[in-house]
Amino acid sequence: MYPEESITESPLQQANSKHLLDYIRVLQKRKWLVLTVAAIIFLTTALATFSKTPLYTATIQVLVEKNMEKGRLEGLASYITWDPDFKATQFELIRSFNVALRIVNNQHLDTEYKQYFLGSSSHLRGFDSIIQPVISFFSSLFDSTQKQDQGDAQTTSDAGTKSDAEKIAGMIQEALTLTPVPDTKIVEVNYTHEVPKIAQLVANGIVRAYIEETLDIKTSTTTHSLNWMTIKADEERKKLEDSERALQKYMRKNDIVTVENKLAVLPERLSQFSSELSVAQTEEKKHAAVYRQIRSAGKNTKKLEAIPLLSNNSELQDIRAEIFAAEQNIRELSKRYGEKHPMMIKARADQRLLQKKKRTEIDRVIEVAKNSYELAKTRVKDLTKMMEQTKAEMLNMNERFVQYTILNRDKEMNRTVYDALSSSIKKINVTAQAMDIRIWAVKNADLPLLPSKPDKKKELLLGLVLGLAAGMSLVFFLDYIDNTVSAGEDLEKRYGLTVLGAVEDLPRKNKNIETFIIDNPLSAFTESYRLIRSSVLLSTPDHPPRTLLITSMMQQEGKSTTTKNLAYILSQNDKKVLIMDCDMRRPRQHSMFEVDNSYGLSNYLSGNTDEQEPTMIKQMPDSLISVLPSGPIPPNPAELLGSKRMKTLLAQSVERFDFVLLDSPPVQQVTDSLLLAGLVEGTITVLRSGKTTFDMLDSGMKKLRESQAHLLGFVLNRVTKRNAGQGYYGYYSYYSRKGKGGYYTEQKKS
Repeated sequence: MYPEESITESPLQQANSKHLLDYIRVLQKRKWLVLTVAAIIFLTTALATFSKTPLYTATIQVLVEKNMEKGRLEGLASYITWDPDFKATQFELIRSFNVALRIVNNQHLDTEYKQYFLGSSSHLRGFDSIIQPVISFFSSLFDSTQKQDQGDAQTTSDAGTKSDAEKIAGMIQEALTLTPVPDTKIVEVNYTHEVPKIAQLVANGIVRAYIEETLDIKTSTTTHSLNWMTIKADEERKKLEDSERALQKYMRKNDIVTVENKLAVLPERLSQFSSELSVAQTEEKKHAAVYRQIRSAGKNTKKLEAIPLLSNNSELQDIRAEIFAAEQNIRELSKRYGEKHPMMIKARADQRLLQKKKRTEIDRVIEVAKNSYELAKTRVKDLTKMMEQTKAEMLNMNERFVQYTILNRDKEMNRTVYDALSSSIKKINVTAQAMDIRIWAVKNADLPLLPSKPDKKKELLLGLVLGLAAGMSLVFFLDYIDNTVSAGEDLEKRYGLTVLGAVEDLPRKNKNIETFIIDNPLSAFTESYRLIRSSVLLSTPDHPPRTLLITSMMQQEGKSTTTKNLAYILSQNDKKVLIMDCDMRRPRQHSMFEVDNSYGLSNYLSGNTDEQEPTMIKQMPDSLISVLPSGPIPPNPAELLGSKRMKTLLAQSVERFDFVLLDSPPVQQVTDSLLLAGLVEGTITVLRSGKTTFDMLDSGMKKLRESQAHLLGFVLNRVTKRNAGQGYYGYYSYYSRKGKGGYYTEQKKS
């Protein structure tokens, strides 16, 4: 069975046994890149953290609540305490520029402590000394542009001529932060500065400045209100006096006092008649609707009983219940007696009596409904007539009372306005000194002993976490875009072929890869070729493949070196091995074995000799390896390699040698290897780890399979610890340690 036909794991099995180990393998392959990125970010974070100027934060706890005493002074029964905007408003007031300016003036920050705010060493440190001039340049450029576009020269001039107190107030305003204490009316006010004493001084001055600003706002508002209301009250008092005199004069002239009681009675009577008429009309409509339903039903008992007035009648309900019981009794009796039985006759008689009783009751209810309707109509007519009479009487009276009402309304309106103003003036005078809010320093600010910023542990830990995350992200991204062959597991799962072996990448320093296995027979590098030999010998049933084609996808993947080293390993078991250099375009075997290439395989295949076997096969001294060089480069290598003479040569070589290895050109560049693949018992594909791409390999494997090549598997060449899977490189690590303790020690002793 061909290796590519072997049963592989299902996609589900691959997915279940893959993901976590693959991620770990990716991190192991590029762990130094992860550590490098993490170290760079961590060191950058550490440098930035330790270069920052330490800042100290002083905190004062302030109680802020509405003044309940003020509400009682104003005569409010329940002073409203819930205000969703109260806290936000007070917090903004504490952070306001005016409060900050009061702190500066109260604490003399613009005179005694000016150097801590406006000194060059206090705010231009580290990177700020570089950035600040740039910001100033662009700010001035922007200001000049605004001046040209808008002509606002005065605004620009004012912004550039701020006093020291205003500048310091702006700095304090930016550095203030507020944090409400949950479930309380207390707020923590924090101020941060480079000097601990300044931070404490500013924090403790906040409450005083806040109270002063609140009182100033309150006083200004109260004074303005009092002045306006006093002037307005004098005007309203004069209006009230004039309206009272005019009303009295009109009442005396028209004798309004004698008819005042009648004016009060008539509207009350009209209102009563109107209410009663509304009720009567409602009753009339209700009775009319019932009466229409009765007339519409006519003599139809079922329709009459469906009318709510009849269906809800308690007596009819009782009669219907008796009728239902009688009918049920008849049904029970009919099961035992005939229609002429005395019991049945009596039951039928009782049923008829009940039906007659029900009809009588229905007629009675209908008659009552009709009478009620007629009575309601009569009452509506009577009430309508009485209302008309009352209205006529009121019209006569109102003609004399209209002017009285106008004058009285003016008087009452003026009195209401005057009383309201007088009451407000009294309340303001009483509560002028009472604040709307209560402000109290619950806990003054202590001198901060430790800096609040930067939090070095937190920032360093964050830098380390970000560094590791960035490093791992970069590694996973590089692995995602990496389409090269690196691990044997991927090859086996993708193509269903065995990885015959993996050869480590030897350091170039003082090591010749072409002679390394001869010079170091116990090294891990040599052991990898022994593993390849074992895999090749066990790759086919019945007998090992004797003719092997060794090819690659592209140049410089190590097929020629692999051919030579594999030949050396095969010859160690007293096997004669022939190497045919079939790469007639870029031959290398003659240079590696240091033999003459002026006469070789191309001469034999082109028919330039009459000998049955090529005499140019060179036996290597002290070795069972023979080499057939490629010979001069012909113009048509593919035709020569696909000729009958090539088949004959292979057949003859198998009779003389135990193994015949064909070093062929790369699959992707020429068709030589595809022609030779059908002539040999097995084909080995050499891949360079980290260099050969899967796209290139997919195309090459398709060509080999189409040429009916017997694919034995892959040799993964120049594997590094970074590119190899854990399983493959564990082999090297084991034998490297063994070599260091065994072979190399023996070399040193000898």
